[in-house]
Amino acid sequence: RGHQEGDLHTDDEVPAGGVHNSAWQNCGIYNEPVREENVVHSLEHGAVWIAYRPDLPNSQVETLRQLVRSEHSRQGEPLIVLAPKPQLESPIVATAWRVQLKLDSATDERLAAFIAEYQRGPLTPEPQANCVNGVGEPLS
Repeated sequence: RGHQEGDLHTDDEVPAGGVHNSAWQNCGIYNEPVREENVVHSLEHGAVWIAYRPDLPNSQVETLRQLVRSEHSRQGEPLIVLAPKPQLESPIVATAWRVQLKLDSATDERLAAFIAEYQRGPLTPEPQANCVNGVGEPLS
């Protein structure tokens, strides 16, 4: 759970915690992959990272985007990072601090339940921290 600058490499397909950069990734929707080193810091703040394979059908990506927009409206602050991630085994991987859910479809009802449980959830090390004023420029 410590901070370390520079590129960090893990053996995890999508890390659910660990050493990360001191700057967090701004939460929101991204069209391009984001740096794991920064997103893990966002997880420490209570964010959920939804990574998806770049070949996910556009309709599925739009379903994920709508979910993020809905959460942003409901929460008042975006607490989700949505971004493509090449070479994922599963089409979609939802990750929070120390927990992960692999999905085949954006319409799987377990995704909304995962977000409800783990967004600033019981495992969050820094639940009062924010997910803005970090690095990256999300689309929304």
